[in-house]
Amino acid sequence: MSTEKGEYLKKSPYRIKRYYAYIIATIVGLSLPFIRINDNHIFLLSFDKKQLHLMGVAFDMQELYLMPFLLMLLFLGIFAVTSIGGRAWCGWTCPQTIFRVIYRDLIETKLLKLRRIKNKQKEPDWKKPENASKRVIAIILWALIALVIASDFMWYFVPPEDFFAYLQNPTDHMFLIGTVLAIAGFIIYDVIFLKEDFCAYVCPYSRVQSVLYDNNTLQAIYSTNRGGNIYNDNKEKIIFKQKDLPNVENECTTCESCVTVCPTHIDIRKGLQLECINCLECVDACTKVMGKLGKPSLVQWSSTNEIKYNKETKLIRKSTIMYAVALLVVLGLLFVMGGEKEYMLLNVNKTTELYKVEDNNKVSNNYLLLFQNTDSKKHKYNLEVVDNKDIKIERFRPFSLAPHKMRKKVVILSTTKQLVKNDTKDTPITLTLRAFAEDDPKVSVIRKAVFIYPRADKLK
Repeated sequence: MSTEKGEYLKKSPYRIKRYYAYIIATIVGLSLPFIRINDNHIFLLSFDKKQLHLMGVAFDMQELYLMPFLLMLLFLGIFAVTSIGGRAWCGWTCPQTIFRVIYRDLIETKLLKLRRIKNKQKEPDWKKPENASKRVIAIILWALIALVIASDFMWYFVPPEDFFAYLQNPTDHMFLIGTVLAIAGFIIYDVIFLKEDFCAYVCPYSRVQSVLYDNNTLQAIYSTNRGGNIYNDNKEKIIFKQKDLPNVENECTTCESCVTVCPTHIDIRKGLQLECINCLECVDACTKVMGKLGKPSLVQWSSTNEIKYNKETKLIRKSTIMYAVALLVVLGLLFVMGGEKEYMLLNVNKTTELYKVEDNNKVSNNYLLLFQNTDSKKHKYNLEVVDNKDIKIERFRPFSLAPHKMRKKVVILSTTKQLVKNDTKDTPITLTLRAFAEDDPKVSVIRKAVFIYPRADKLK
């Protein structure tokens, strides 16, 4: 029996594994805004610069068609994870959960000794002066951390190099500072006062989980076959003491360890509940109790098929295959669309004057061109007509443009040739303009323009 006890108790608790996951997620979240590739960020959505940075490539506002693909990847990814591993995102990676663990388990429990890890449902006696003083300290510590979290959130919209530069002149950037303080204030309220109610009543994810679950979904699940039914079909608790269990073979000790340790204040023995975030604290608690008896935990991270029906859990099944295909399709489209990035943008607009007829029947059309350098380096731009040798470019000289800058140019296209002979109406002629960088062959865009040629009686 002692060998069996050791076998069950020597397993590393899920709580410790979760802490490692939290540390990794925190490091990634804090460091990502500072990582650059080719002077561009890994991810940045800058409303100030009207740019999206993705994996070191900068896309301008006109290229934000990539955002829907990113959102689809995010939601499909979360749905796929939920279908396979339940609310693993909530318990292992969600910022809300990480924030609560930092405040409740690290600050209140480890540092200030206000709580016990094993009992997350018992609130400290705040009437005691010592506890009240410690709570003030906890709130101050969390407020400082909340400011860092709020700043980190803003770094995905305002790059750190700009963020810290703006802080040098706070009076000129009160909106930024106000936004950071507002986010920090919400985080303080959320973590200290709203707590796990955010997961149960605010977050919409908990409401859709039941649609994504099936009998093969991995989740924290209590084995009624071994432990016995603690609740009846109406979800009413009917067993309070071990002696009340109807079958002597039922193994639940009714110690309530799985209940007191739950951060969302539920009883996992009641079955699937939307408050459950798959943190697996109940699995650890039951493992410790049952392990001392030389038995496996009554609460497992497993599937309904495996626990209730003694069937093998199928990770590869119709739903997971569909999610995998959808993710691959969206990811492929994202790479294809991202690979078509234009390193310069060009808008061609015709002026209000249709055309002008000069001496020798020279016909000219005026255009307003907006050049934008979306590359990370300076370029010298030129312009040409590629499909009509009879139409020439006037009033345009090659010019240099700094990275991420725009410039308007008035361009005149003219011809002395008789392009069309029409006695009844003006004739629109479609032509192709090519703008390009003289110093980089990859920087080139093609745009269509319309040249209006007058009817015959307008010519001299």
